Amino acid sequence: MGESRYVNSFISYYIYISFISLGLPNAILGSGWPMIHLDLNVPSSYAGMATMIVAGGTIVSSFFSEKLIRRFGTGVVTAFSVFLTAAALLGIYISPSFIWICILGIPLGLGAGAVGSALNNFVALHYEAKHMN
Repeated sequence: MGESRYVNSFISYYIYISFISLGLPNAILGSGWPMIHLDLNVPSSYAGMATMIVAGGTIVSSFFSEKLIRRFGTGVVTAFSVFLTAAALLGIYISPSFIWICILGIPLGLGAGAVGSALNNFVALHYEAKHMN
């Protein structure tokens, strides 16, 4: 019984950290854009275009996440989505032009949407409602 409680606590902390890390990439574009748009020589209004691409990817992956979770399981979907998100962020960091930020915004959004849906689904199925809050 004690070991099970330890494992559940570890999983809970892992999920909480994952939820926090989901929001971090969203703030990066907003806080970094004043310098990014100067480096890339594009108007500041292009931030909206990049944000919409990421949001579109998030929406698309959220729609398909149920099928992915049923087929591959929560762990695999979460791990792949985190990898996809991290790779996209690294790519955006080294992007030589705005078009690359837009292209890499697609996997960034897809990864963020799938991991969010997978973790929400797992918590809803295995934990009490207070953990969702």
